[in-house]
Amino acid sequence: MGLKGFVEGGIASIIAGASTHPLDLIKVRMQLQGESNPALVQAYRPAVAALNTPNGYISLRIAPPPPTRVGLVSIGTQIVKSEGATALFSGVSATILRQTLYSTTRMGLYEILKQKWSDHSDSDTAKLPITKKIVAGLIAGGVGAAVGNPADVAMVRMQADGRLPIEQRRNYKSVVDAISQMSKQEGIASLWRGSALTVNRAMIVTASQLATYDQAKEMILEKGVMSDGIGTHVTASFAAGFVASVASNPIDVIKTRVMNMKLEAGGVAPYSGALDCAMKTVRTEGVMALYKGFIPTISRQGPFTVVLFVTLEQVRKLFKDL
Repeated sequence: MGLKGFVEGGIASIIAGASTHPLDLIKVRMQLQGESNPALVQAYRPAVAALNTPNGYISLRIAPPPPTRVGLVSIGTQIVKSEGATALFSGVSATILRQTLYSTTRMGLYEILKQKWSDHSDSDTAKLPITKKIVAGLIAGGVGAAVGNPADVAMVRMQADGRLPIEQRRNYKSVVDAISQMSKQEGIASLWRGSALTVNRAMIVTASQLATYDQAKEMILEKGVMSDGIGTHVTASFAAGFVASVASNPIDVIKTRVMNMKLEAGGVAPYSGALDCAMKTVRTEGVMALYKGFIPTISRQGPFTVVLFVTLEQVRKLFKDL
Protein backbone atom coordinates (compact mmCIF):
# COMPACT_ATOMS: atom_id res chain seq x y z
CA MET A 1 0.00 0.00 0.00
CA GLY A 2 2.47 2.65 1.24
CA LEU A 3 2.71 5.73 -0.97
CA LYS A 4 -0.10 4.57 -3.26
CA GLY A 5 -2.66 4.95 -0.46
CA PHE A 6 -1.66 8.58 0.04
CA VAL A 7 -1.87 9.34 -3.69
CA GLU A 8 -5.27 7.67 -4.09
CA GLY A 9 -6.71 9.39 -1.03
CA GLY A 10 -5.24 12.75 -2.05
CA ILE A 11 -6.71 12.68 -5.57
CA ALA A 12 -10.17 11.70 -4.31
CA SER A 13 -10.09 14.30 -1.50
CA ILE A 14 -9.08 17.21 -3.75
CA ILE A 15 -11.84 16.42 -6.25
CA ALA A 16 -14.43 16.06 -3.47
CA GLY A 17 -13.30 19.20 -1.63
CA ALA A 18 -13.24 21.47 -4.69
CA SER A 19 -16.61 20.26 -6.01
CA THR A 20 -18.45 20.82 -2.70
CA HIS A 21 -16.66 24.04 -1.69
CA PRO A 22 -19.73 26.36 -2.09
CA LEU A 23 -21.68 24.29 0.45
CA ASP A 24 -18.75 24.44 2.86
CA LEU A 25 -18.59 28.23 2.49
CA ILE A 26 -22.31 28.58 3.25
CA LYS A 27 -21.87 26.33 6.28
CA VAL A 28 -19.12 28.60 7.63
CA ARG A 29 -21.28 31.71 7.15
CA MET A 30 -24.18 30.04 8.98
CA GLN A 31 -21.95 28.98 11.87
CA LEU A 32 -20.84 32.59 12.34
CA GLN A 33 -24.43 33.83 12.64
CA GLY A 34 -25.23 35.10 16.10
CA GLU A 35 -21.71 36.08 17.11
CA SER A 36 -21.84 39.20 19.23
CA ASN A 37 -21.13 42.46 17.42
CA PRO A 38 -19.56 45.43 19.16
CA ALA A 39 -22.04 47.99 20.40
CA LEU A 40 -22.31 51.22 18.45
CA VAL A 41 -21.18 54.42 20.15
CA GLN A 42 -22.95 57.57 18.95
CA ALA A 43 -22.61 61.18 20.12
CA TYR A 44 -25.66 63.30 20.92
CA ARG A 45 -26.01 66.96 22.02
CA PRO A 46 -27.98 66.95 25.32
CA ALA A 47 -31.27 68.87 25.36
CA VAL A 48 -30.95 69.77 29.07
CA ALA A 49 -28.35 72.37 30.04
CA ALA A 50 -27.52 70.51 33.23
CA LEU A 51 -26.28 67.59 31.15
CA ASN A 52 -23.78 69.68 29.21
CA THR A 53 -20.36 68.12 28.90
CA PRO A 54 -17.01 69.79 28.09
CA ASN A 55 -17.35 69.20 24.35
CA GLY A 56 -21.11 69.70 24.30
CA TYR A 57 -21.91 66.05 23.54
CA ILE A 58 -22.63 62.86 25.44
CA SER A 59 -21.88 59.34 24.16
CA LEU A 60 -24.47 56.60 24.24
CA ARG A 61 -23.64 52.93 23.72
CA ILE A 62 -26.30 51.33 21.56
CA ALA A 63 -26.59 47.57 21.34
CA PRO A 64 -26.82 46.31 17.75
CA PRO A 65 -30.08 44.69 16.65
CA PRO A 66 -30.21 40.91 16.98
CA PRO A 67 -29.02 39.17 13.79
CA THR A 68 -31.64 37.75 11.47
CA ARG A 69 -31.44 33.96 11.18
CA VAL A 70 -31.46 32.78 7.61
CA GLY A 71 -31.12 29.35 6.05
CA LEU A 72 -29.01 27.56 3.48
CA VAL A 73 -30.78 28.82 0.34
CA SER A 74 -31.20 32.36 1.72
CA ILE A 75 -27.51 32.70 2.55
CA GLY A 76 -26.46 31.25 -0.79
CA THR A 77 -28.75 33.67 -2.63
CA GLN A 78 -27.56 36.59 -0.51
CA ILE A 79 -23.90 35.79 -1.25
CA VAL A 80 -24.55 35.65 -5.01
CA LYS A 81 -26.52 38.93 -4.97
CA SER A 82 -24.11 40.93 -2.81
CA GLU A 83 -20.75 39.41 -3.73
CA GLY A 84 -21.29 37.69 -7.06
CA ALA A 85 -21.46 34.01 -8.01
CA THR A 86 -17.67 33.65 -7.87
CA ALA A 87 -17.83 34.44 -4.13
CA LEU A 88 -19.17 30.92 -3.58
CA PHE A 89 -15.66 29.74 -4.40
CA SER A 90 -13.89 32.19 -2.08
CA GLY A 91 -11.05 30.34 -0.43
CA VAL A 92 -11.11 27.38 -2.84
CA SER A 93 -7.32 27.59 -3.14
CA ALA A 94 -7.12 27.07 0.63
CA THR A 95 -9.52 24.13 0.35
CA ILE A 96 -7.30 22.48 -2.26
CA LEU A 97 -4.19 23.02 -0.12
CA ARG A 98 -6.03 21.74 2.94
CA GLN A 99 -7.13 18.59 1.15
CA THR A 100 -3.62 18.10 -0.20
CA LEU A 101 -2.12 18.27 3.29
CA TYR A 102 -4.84 17.08 5.64
CA SER A 103 -6.87 14.55 3.68
CA THR A 104 -3.96 13.02 1.81
CA THR A 105 -2.28 12.35 5.16
CA ARG A 106 -5.34 10.97 6.92
CA MET A 107 -6.48 8.75 4.05
CA GLY A 108 -3.05 7.29 3.46
CA LEU A 109 -2.24 6.76 7.13
CA TYR A 110 -5.63 5.15 7.77
CA GLU A 111 -4.99 2.55 5.07
CA ILE A 112 -1.48 1.88 6.37
CA LEU A 113 -2.78 1.29 9.90
CA LYS A 114 -5.56 -1.00 8.64
CA GLN A 115 -3.08 -3.05 6.66
CA LYS A 116 -0.62 -3.20 9.56
CA TRP A 117 -3.23 -4.34 12.07
CA SER A 118 -4.64 -6.96 9.69
CA ASP A 119 -1.26 -8.51 8.87
CA HIS A 120 -1.34 -7.07 5.33
CA SER A 121 -4.06 -9.46 4.18
CA ASP A 122 -6.84 -7.93 2.06
CA SER A 123 -9.32 -10.56 3.19
CA ASP A 124 -8.51 -9.87 6.83
CA THR A 125 -8.78 -6.11 6.31
CA ALA A 126 -12.46 -6.46 5.44
CA LYS A 127 -12.99 -8.31 8.76
CA LEU A 128 -11.02 -5.82 10.86
CA PRO A 129 -13.04 -5.09 14.04
CA ILE A 130 -14.79 -1.73 14.01
CA THR A 131 -12.95 -0.73 17.18
CA LYS A 132 -9.63 -0.99 15.34
CA LYS A 133 -11.05 0.94 12.40
CA ILE A 134 -12.14 3.71 14.76
CA VAL A 135 -8.72 3.85 16.46
CA ALA A 136 -7.02 3.96 13.05
CA GLY A 137 -9.32 6.85 12.09
CA LEU A 138 -8.62 8.74 15.31
CA ILE A 139 -4.85 8.50 14.83
CA ALA A 140 -4.93 9.30 11.10
CA GLY A 141 -7.30 12.24 11.58
CA GLY A 142 -5.22 13.77 14.36
CA VAL A 143 -1.96 13.59 12.42
CA GLY A 144 -3.58 14.92 9.23
CA ALA A 145 -5.16 17.87 11.04
CA ALA A 146 -1.89 18.92 12.65
CA VAL A 147 -0.27 18.98 9.21
CA GLY A 148 -3.09 20.88 7.50
CA ASN A 149 -4.08 23.44 10.18
CA PRO A 150 -2.52 26.53 8.49
CA ALA A 151 -4.56 25.89 5.34
CA ASP A 152 -7.65 25.29 7.49
CA VAL A 153 -7.31 28.68 9.23
CA ALA A 154 -6.77 30.40 5.88
CA MET A 155 -9.79 28.65 4.39
CA VAL A 156 -12.13 29.70 7.23
CA ARG A 157 -10.98 33.33 7.05
CA MET A 158 -11.27 33.53 3.26
CA GLN A 159 -14.74 31.99 3.35
CA ALA A 160 -15.94 34.33 6.11
CA ASP A 161 -14.41 37.55 4.74
CA GLY A 162 -17.42 38.53 2.65
CA ARG A 163 -19.70 38.81 5.69
CA LEU A 164 -17.55 41.57 7.22
CA PRO A 165 -17.97 45.31 6.53
CA ILE A 166 -15.78 46.39 3.61
CA GLU A 167 -13.37 48.32 5.84
CA GLN A 168 -12.81 45.26 8.08
CA ARG A 169 -12.22 42.68 5.35
CA ARG A 170 -8.84 41.02 5.13
CA ASN A 171 -9.01 40.70 1.32
CA TYR A 172 -6.57 37.81 1.02
CA LYS A 173 -5.64 37.26 -2.63
CA SER A 174 -4.91 33.54 -2.24
CA VAL A 175 -4.09 30.93 0.37
CA VAL A 176 -0.39 31.82 0.07
CA ASP A 177 -1.20 35.50 0.66
CA ALA A 178 -3.42 34.59 3.62
CA ILE A 179 -0.73 32.48 5.30
CA SER A 180 1.90 35.14 4.57
CA GLN A 181 -0.17 37.99 6.02
CA MET A 182 -1.15 36.01 9.12
CA SER A 183 2.50 35.14 9.76
CA LYS A 184 3.61 38.78 9.42
CA GLN A 185 0.75 40.45 11.28
CA GLU A 186 -0.12 37.90 13.96
CA GLY A 187 2.92 35.66 14.18
CA ILE A 188 3.59 32.10 13.05
CA ALA A 189 1.58 30.76 15.99
CA SER A 190 -1.60 32.20 14.41
CA LEU A 191 -1.35 29.51 11.71
CA TRP A 192 -2.10 26.93 14.38
CA ARG A 193 -4.90 28.92 16.04
CA GLY A 194 -7.65 26.53 17.01
CA SER A 195 -5.37 23.56 16.24
CA ALA A 196 -6.62 21.63 19.27
CA LEU A 197 -10.16 21.96 17.93
CA THR A 198 -9.04 21.09 14.41
CA VAL A 199 -7.30 17.95 15.65
CA ASN A 200 -10.28 16.90 17.80
CA ARG A 201 -12.72 17.49 14.96
CA ALA A 202 -10.52 15.69 12.44
CA MET A 203 -10.16 12.69 14.75
CA ILE A 204 -13.94 12.47 15.15
CA VAL A 205 -14.67 13.05 11.45
CA THR A 206 -12.06 10.58 10.21
CA ALA A 207 -12.97 7.87 12.71
CA SER A 208 -16.71 8.19 12.09
CA GLN A 209 -16.48 8.73 8.34
CA LEU A 210 -13.91 6.12 7.30
CA ALA A 211 -14.87 3.48 9.86
CA THR A 212 -18.60 3.87 9.08
CA TYR A 213 -17.95 3.63 5.33
CA ASP A 214 -15.86 0.47 5.69
CA GLN A 215 -18.34 -1.10 8.12
CA ALA A 216 -21.43 -0.21 6.06
CA LYS A 217 -19.83 -1.46 2.85
CA GLU A 218 -18.81 -4.69 4.56
CA MET A 219 -22.34 -5.29 5.92
CA ILE A 220 -23.98 -4.58 2.54
CA LEU A 221 -21.69 -7.06 0.78
CA GLU A 222 -21.97 -9.70 3.52
CA LYS A 223 -25.77 -9.67 3.45
CA GLY A 224 -25.84 -9.66 -0.34
CA VAL A 225 -27.96 -6.53 -0.52
CA MET A 226 -25.90 -5.22 -3.44
CA SER A 227 -22.77 -6.17 -5.30
CA ASP A 228 -19.48 -4.30 -4.95
CA GLY A 229 -20.31 -1.39 -7.27
CA ILE A 230 -21.29 2.26 -7.30
CA GLY A 231 -24.65 1.55 -5.62
CA THR A 232 -22.90 0.06 -2.60
CA HIS A 233 -20.32 2.84 -2.53
CA VAL A 234 -22.98 5.57 -2.63
CA THR A 235 -25.12 3.95 0.09
CA ALA A 236 -22.17 3.40 2.42
CA SER A 237 -20.99 6.95 1.72
CA PHE A 238 -24.30 8.53 2.73
CA ALA A 239 -24.26 6.58 5.98
CA ALA A 240 -20.69 7.72 6.64
CA GLY A 241 -21.50 11.35 5.84
CA PHE A 242 -24.49 11.43 8.19
CA VAL A 243 -22.62 9.89 11.12
CA ALA A 244 -19.64 12.22 10.60
CA SER A 245 -21.90 15.31 10.47
CA VAL A 246 -23.75 14.50 13.68
CA ALA A 247 -20.54 13.70 15.55
CA SER A 248 -18.49 16.69 14.41
CA ASN A 249 -20.86 19.67 14.06
CA PRO A 250 -20.51 21.06 17.63
CA ILE A 251 -16.71 21.08 17.42
CA ASP A 252 -16.90 22.51 13.91
CA VAL A 253 -18.96 25.50 15.09
CA ILE A 254 -16.49 26.32 17.88
CA LYS A 255 -13.51 25.78 15.57
CA THR A 256 -14.94 28.16 12.97
CA ARG A 257 -15.53 30.92 15.51
CA VAL A 258 -12.11 30.61 17.17
CA MET A 259 -10.27 30.60 13.84
CA ASN A 260 -12.26 33.54 12.48
CA MET A 261 -11.88 35.88 15.47
CA LYS A 262 -10.01 39.07 14.65
CA LEU A 263 -7.38 40.30 17.11
CA GLU A 264 -6.69 44.03 17.16
CA ALA A 265 -3.40 45.36 18.53
CA GLY A 266 -3.87 45.87 22.26
CA GLY A 267 -7.43 44.59 22.06
CA VAL A 268 -9.10 41.75 23.95
CA ALA A 269 -9.79 38.55 22.07
CA PRO A 270 -13.50 37.65 21.78
CA TYR A 271 -12.69 34.18 23.12
CA SER A 272 -9.86 33.06 25.38
CA GLY A 273 -10.04 29.55 24.00
CA ALA A 274 -12.27 26.73 22.80
CA LEU A 275 -14.00 26.17 26.15
CA ASP A 276 -14.68 29.89 26.57
CA CYS A 277 -16.10 30.04 23.05
CA ALA A 278 -18.34 27.03 23.70
CA MET A 279 -19.63 28.48 26.98
CA LYS A 280 -20.31 31.92 25.52
CA THR A 281 -22.05 30.38 22.50
CA VAL A 282 -24.32 28.20 24.63
CA ARG A 283 -24.98 31.00 27.15
CA THR A 284 -25.99 33.60 24.57
CA GLU A 285 -27.51 31.43 21.83
CA GLY A 286 -28.55 28.17 23.48
CA VAL A 287 -27.29 24.59 23.21
CA MET A 288 -28.69 24.11 19.72
CA ALA A 289 -26.31 26.82 18.50
CA LEU A 290 -23.69 24.06 18.51
CA TYR A 291 -25.65 22.51 15.64
CA LYS A 292 -25.85 25.77 13.74
CA GLY A 293 -25.13 25.12 10.09
CA PHE A 294 -26.08 21.44 10.42
CA ILE A 295 -28.24 21.47 7.28
CA PRO A 296 -25.41 22.75 5.08
CA THR A 297 -23.01 20.49 6.98
CA ILE A 298 -25.01 17.37 6.10
CA SER A 299 -25.76 18.84 2.66
CA ARG A 300 -22.03 19.20 2.13
CA GLN A 301 -20.87 16.05 3.96
CA GLY A 302 -23.29 13.87 1.99
CA PRO A 303 -22.09 14.91 -1.50
CA PHE A 304 -18.49 15.28 -0.28
CA THR A 305 -18.41 11.78 1.18
CA VAL A 306 -20.10 10.28 -1.88
CA VAL A 307 -17.71 12.00 -4.29
CA LEU A 308 -14.77 11.10 -2.02
CA PHE A 309 -15.42 7.37 -1.79
CA VAL A 310 -16.82 6.83 -5.29
CA THR A 311 -13.78 8.62 -6.71
CA LEU A 312 -11.49 6.72 -4.34
CA GLU A 313 -12.87 3.36 -5.45
CA GLN A 314 -12.41 4.31 -9.12
CA VAL A 315 -8.88 5.60 -8.53
CA ARG A 316 -8.06 2.36 -6.71
CA LYS A 317 -9.18 0.38 -9.76
CA LEU A 318 -6.92 2.48 -12.00
CA PHE A 319 -3.96 2.07 -9.64
CA LYS A 320 -4.67 -1.57 -8.80
CA ASP A 321 -1.91 -3.03 -10.93
CA LEU A 322 0.66 -0.31 -10.18
